[in-house]
Amino acid sequence: MRIKKGDTVRVITGEYKGVEGEVLKAYPDDNKVIVEKVNFMKKHQRPTQQNQEGGIYEIEAPIDVSNVEFICPKCGESSKTKRKTLKDGSRVRYCSKCEEIV
Repeated sequence: MRIKKGDTVRVITGEYKGVEGEVLKAYPDDNKVIVEKVNFMKKHQRPTQQNQEGGIYEIEAPIDVSNVEFICPKCGESSKTKRKTLKDGSRVRYCSKCEEIV
C-alpha cells in the first residue's frame, strides 16, 4: 500500500469528494484507511460504568484506498509515492513529481 498513517490525502470520489485530511489508521490487509473528518457513521453505545450516559456517537469509518490520492508535503500536489533503496541499504518513499523524500 502506498499510503501510510500520517500522510495527507484527498478524497477523489463519493460524498466527501475534494476533502483533504490526515490518515489516522491504515489497514493494509483490507486496502482501507481511516481519514480524519471523512466517512462518518453512527455508533450506538450502551451505558456502562465508565460511560453512564451512553448514546449515539459519530466516528470515522474506513474508506477504500483507491478512493484517495496522496498529497506531497513538499510540492503540495497530488502524486504517487515510489520507493528506492539508498546506498546504506535503507528503503525510503519519495514523491514521483518532485522526487523529494517523504
